[in-house]
Amino acid sequence: MQRVCFLLKVRKDRVAEYRERHAAVWPQMCEALSATGWHNYSLFLRDDGLLVGYLETEDFAAARAGMEATEVNARWQAEMGPLFESLDGDRPDEAMKPLTEVFHLA
Repeated sequence: MQRVCFLLKVRKDRVAEYRERHAAVWPQMCEALSATGWHNYSLFLRDDGLLVGYLETEDFAAARAGMEATEVNARWQAEMGPLFESLDGDRPDEAMKPLTEVFHLA
């Protein structure tokens, strides 16, 4: 199982909205994530907007491609995009750049 961690930055003035949106993630979005191999997926948000994401998957590239192919993901990314800083034209899911794991205690 591959462990993946990434960082994104939510606009400070949109942090409350981001929290609200994630308190009620669409059931279809959760189903699509599970169906495409996203497991133990968590998001952690600091008050200044720093977002840390963590998930486990057999193949991150395949999990991302699977979500890319879903209609629900396209809608979700379009709605979430304006809440983020520094995406350089990418959607939030395209801006997920995995961090290099340097230690793991099993």
